[in-house]
Amino acid sequence: MSFVDGAFEVVVCIQNGISAFQVDPLQLISESIRVARENGIILFSTYSEKFWEHRLEWFRIQAAKGLLGEIDEEKTAEGVIVCKDGFRATTFTPGQFIALTSKFHADVNIVEVDESSLFCVIRKKTAFQRK
Repeated sequence: MSFVDGAFEVVVCIQNGISAFQVDPLQLISESIRVARENGIILFSTYSEKFWEHRLEWFRIQAAKGLLGEIDEEKTAEGVIVCKDGFRATTFTPGQFIALTSKFHADVNIVEVDESSLFCVIRKKTAFQRK
């Protein structure tokens, strides 16, 4: 991102943007933390593991309507939907979010909402706080 360090009080990446942007998730989180102010909030959302069947059905409907490529059923599993045209949609578990954020100077809280969405709420620590 071309923003200066600490430019924003809040950085939001929702509707599974961490997957949809098709960039390295660690780099996206790192850049989001970089552009947040000290004590700023960074918010990521993804789909809950409990929502898998609903999400997969939605993708199948979209593919049947020609809005997405045909789903590669052999490669689609465990929170990852793969289309034969190369499109790939992933989700992140609480453990994966924790692993991605563990090296940063931040407090991380994972919240599940309505068994459909998982939110990773990151608060960037001030310079004098220690992890």
